[in-house]
Amino acid sequence: QVQLVESGGGLVQAGDSLRLSCAASGGTFSRYAMGWFRQAPGKEREFVGTISWSVGITYYAEFVKGRFTISRDNAKSTVYLEMNSLKPEDTAVYYCAASRLLWSKDEAGYDYWGQGTQVTVSS
Repeated sequence: QVQLVESGGGLVQAGDSLRLSCAASGGTFSRYAMGWFRQAPGKEREFVGTISWSVGITYYAEFVKGRFTISRDNAKSTVYLEMNSLKPEDTAVYYCAASRLLWSKDEAGYDYWGQGTQVTVSS
């Protein structure tokens, strides 16, 4: 059983940057692909990006390409989501998730989920 705890959310202004962290415990972190999803008020949860468990290949949703970067530190069992040039429409609860697959952009591909961290971007 893998436990995931996100941190780093908060209230920022448009154009600011924020780094989210997701600390994992209870499993072999390096063997899991890690993904980030978000859910805005009144909307379904959507894929943000993912990083594979092997060579750290990343894949992003089109709307965050060039602004968000995912990285992982297997020694610390932590995955990061670096968010730059934030926009009000980035306001959402951000979730990290762990997958036994090489990588996945589908929620169904993930086995474990964190509780989420709120990111609010004011205009």
